[in-house]
Formats: sequence, structure tokens, C-alpha cells
Amino acid sequence: MPEQSRTVTFKNVSKRYAGGVAAVDGVSVEVAGGSFVALVGASGSGKSTLLKTVNRLIEPSEGEVLVGGVAVGAEPVHLLRRRIGYVFQNVGLFPHMTVGENVAIGLRLAGEKDNAARIAELLDLVELPAEMAARFPDALSGGQRQRVGVARALACAPGIMLMDEPFGALDPVTRDALGKAIRALHDRLGLTTIMVTHDMAEALLLADRVLVMAGGKIVADATPRDLIAGKGGAAADALVAVPREQAHRLKELEG
Repeated sequence: MPEQSRTVTFKNVSKRYAGGVAAVDGVSVEVAGGSFVALVGASGSGKSTLLKTVNRLIEPSEGEVLVGGVAVGAEPVHLLRRRIGYVFQNVGLFPHMTVGENVAIGLRLAGEKDNAARIAELLDLVELPAEMAARFPDALSGGQRQRVGVARALACAPGIMLMDEPFGALDPVTRDALGKAIRALHDRLGLTTIMVTHDMAEALLLADRVLVMAGGKIVADATPRDLIAGKGGAAADALVAVPREQAHRLKELEG
């Protein structure tokens, strides 16, 4: 898939709720095809709301979102979502369906019937054994369930992957391993990935570019290297200060 068709563009996007509260306030930014971008900010900063305007889980009050230069509202929403993978914190696997059936939901909706080989391929992509297809979600660990969620999101070969706090419910070791796996998949498949996280260390380590949100606006847009160098402004510096202070304290303990 050409990079341009995987470019996501926000044009003056706002989302206002009852009472005039703006969750997102006039955001204009372009995410280049093939890039890995992290959306970071405190709770209530608007990052998840902005993310969900891409696959139309939330419709903006003003402005528009384009994928590959075409407004996301230009086609039926089910066709749009086949081209956009979506992974979120609570996974959302159906407990009464096997892992294989959960992974294949998108394929079945697209009319593909015989998909055992594709399910095995998808499980292999996320480093799960093919025999896991016969298990039910409650027999899996949290990290395994999240990997199944990623496999499901990749089933229809999307060019864009949206991730909303995908590792938030996982223990630190599992979270780190899955983060590395997601970055490797991004590179291998040539995805455009937009990941929402409140964890600045995670954003700095995984993303090519970090967008910091506060009050519904993007207040910093920089590479991880520039953010660490203090070039992102006050809001970004406050977020970077947390992992930096933790790193310093760990060094002191080692000393």
C-alpha cells in the first residue's frame, strides 16, 4: 500500500460536548504514511477522542479527518474500519468464541470463509502458537489476550493501526515485551501507527514522533530526541521529567 494512502490528516478538528466543553479544540496535523506517532497527555487532554475520529467511533463537531487525502466520511463506516486496525486497553474479545473465531471476525464480515491458514499466520505474527486458536479467551493471560487483539486488528491487512492505551492493563514485563513486538510489527508490515498513551517513557522508546496534548490542543510536536533535549516546551518537559527522575533514582540505587 503506497505511503500516501496511509497518511492521516486532521484539519481543524474539534469535538464539543453538551455545555460547550471542548474535548478536542481545533487540531490540525498530518501523520505521514509509515510513521509511528504517539499521542501523549494527561487524562482528559483529548488524545483518545482525537484518535477515535480516525475510525469514526467519534464524529467531530467541526473540521474533518482524511485518510490518504479522502475524508473518512466518504465511504460506509464498515468499509473504512476494514482498512484501519484498532486495539484498545480492554481487548474486547468475545468470551464465548475461540481465539481463532475472535481473530477471524473481520475476515468473516468481509466474506472470507476458509480462513484457518490466515488465522495461523496472524497468530504467528503476534508470536502465539497456532494451536492457541482452539482455546477460549479466559484460558489466556492478559498479555496473550492483547496479542490476540492485535492479531484481530491485523486480520484484514490494514494500512493504519490505531492503539488506545493498548498496554495499560498489563504488568511491566509483559508491557515492555508487547511494546517491542508492536514496534517490530509496525516496521515489518509498513503500518502507519498512532498510539495513545499516558506513559511518556513508552512514547519516547516506541515512537518516531510524539504529539503532546493538553486542553484539547496539540502543545508539542517533536521527535523523542528533541523532547529529551528539552525542545518540546513546558507541558512536554513536565511529562519527560517523570521517566528522567525515575532513571536518576535507579542510578542512585545502583551506586
